[in-house]
Amino acid sequence: MLTLGVNIDHIATIRQARRTVEPDPIAAAVLAELGGANGITIHLREDRRHIQDIDVQLLRKTVRTHLNLEMAATDEMVLIALDIKPDYVTLVPEKREEITTEGGLDIVGNFYRLKEIVVCLQSADIPVSLFIDVQETQIQASADTQAQFIELHTGKYADAPNAIVRQKELEFLRQGCEQASNLGLRVNAGHGLTYKNVYPVACLPRIEELNIGHTIISRAVLVGMERAVREMKLAMRGQL
Repeated sequence: MLTLGVNIDHIATIRQARRTVEPDPIAAAVLAELGGANGITIHLREDRRHIQDIDVQLLRKTVRTHLNLEMAATDEMVLIALDIKPDYVTLVPEKREEITTEGGLDIVGNFYRLKEIVVCLQSADIPVSLFIDVQETQIQASADTQAQFIELHTGKYADAPNAIVRQKELEFLRQGCEQASNLGLRVNAGHGLTYKNVYPVACLPRIEELNIGHTIISRAVLVGMERAVREMKLAMRGQL
């Protein structure tokens, strides 16, 4: 069954805009779970622009589904993950000047470093997912690191300028899922997915979880977190 991981980073973005205590990411996670979220995703960035260390600690204690910690492949973040022990880690590229994650990891070009981190974390019983673009070489290299998961970057599909390009990108995603599955990788997907474009991706075989944040938080501002999550679950089933 396809599941939904709700990224609550932007709750913290609103809070940090005023350097205050609200809105509370922990409360948002609780409401997301009440709305049907199957997991909570957070990105602890090196510059701490939204999620803070204390948020990670509190969420580890309060999340009742599973906690997915997105992080850069740095020594600092590895130590934090080993201490917090999230249910799994997603390694993502990170640039301080970017607004959001702009592309996938280059597994091929950073293979030995990434494999070292994968082995370190998974030896501590923390499964690792690698956030990558849909490229055969990156999928193969991901399998070679012995990571348990990949997360396919759906940004090109989401940003497609027309239906023809969108269908082409969807086919690339389908092929990527098939290749990854054949290599023994479990597959998640995410980035740029919305209530309007999520259903075709949700229909792809072999994807286990979609990680979605911005569109859910944007809707939650207007209708509340529980309803926003419930409606995304409906959209994933083509019922919205």
